[in-house]
Amino acid sequence: MDSSSVFANIVRAPEDAILGVTVAYNKDSSPDKLNLGVGAYRTEEGKPLVLKVVRRAEQMLVNDNSRVKEYLPIVGLADFNKLSAKLIFGADSPAIQENRVTTVQCLSGTGSLRVGAEFLARHYHQLTIYIPNPTWGNHTKIFGLAGLSVKAYRYYDPATRGLDFQGLLEDLGAAPSGSIVLLHACAHNPTGVDPTIEQWEQIRQLMRSKGLLPFFDSAYQGFASGNLDADAGSVRMFVADGGECLAAQSYAKNMGLYGERVGALSIVCKTADVASRVESQVKLVIRPMYSNPPIHGASIVATILKDRDMYNEWTVELKAMADRIISMRQQLFDSLSARGLLIHVINTFYFPVWF
Repeated sequence: MDSSSVFANIVRAPEDAILGVTVAYNKDSSPDKLNLGVGAYRTEEGKPLVLKVVRRAEQMLVNDNSRVKEYLPIVGLADFNKLSAKLIFGADSPAIQENRVTTVQCLSGTGSLRVGAEFLARHYHQLTIYIPNPTWGNHTKIFGLAGLSVKAYRYYDPATRGLDFQGLLEDLGAAPSGSIVLLHACAHNPTGVDPTIEQWEQIRQLMRSKGLLPFFDSAYQGFASGNLDADAGSVRMFVADGGECLAAQSYAKNMGLYGERVGALSIVCKTADVASRVESQVKLVIRPMYSNPPIHGASIVATILKDRDMYNEWTVELKAMADRIISMRQQLFDSLSARGLLIHVINTFYFPVWF
């Protein structure tokens, strides 16, 4: 220990449980290694995939000599925000048509969740958020460090390897009125177990009757089923009833823009006036945090979403990725079953849904 350093007493922190696996992978010299850490799509050769439509959009941006590198506004790229809201809520959403939605560009899903959490910690009357058990490992830290009290509600039942729906209803039913509830819009991480449409409706009715505030984490829209509308069904169900909610979006998975850190936070309000005031306060959260978001990734997304041909090309590539994942999982399931290894793996991991 170097006693001359003012930081000499700092203890080395452990590697992140998820990203640390990638660190170990990169250090491993084995030619047969596989990275089972962060959930990033790979080709048959194990290489990162850049979508063809993303390459095309980037080339268009590069060839546009009118583009500059000026700062974006605090809320980000206007086209990106408008198109992101339409993607998750639907182009015909009454909330959008009535200007009851405020959307701000954030640093992927993580940044969107954190900005939303910071806003709620400052301006919402109930500082407790309920998150599913289990959930993505970063959720607890994001909400806790923002100043919210984090509690869990039952979600996964290891005995049935499915949704503990009764436990979920009981826990949310017992939550204090006004509590915030984190909901995975689709492709629950890490289990992959999602409520049915009928179960989502029961959850919605319960939450609205209790005055619970939904905060959706939408990291896999279109990447789960291959259908963008189907994967946004849970969110749209809550928006359709005229109530308020928050939604964090990420384009890491569905456009393969992992390193571009492209995301959005949308807050659906009761009126346009409230939405405007909410946005003014969200800007005060963002300004001292990172001032304004980067332009490149959001420009890629906006370029694709606003062009019908490119949008259609994206949906084809997106469905191909989703279908391949589903097929590979089935092949793994069949292979393990044929070797008599399935029971052991099921008892060790959340295997039946996220394998």
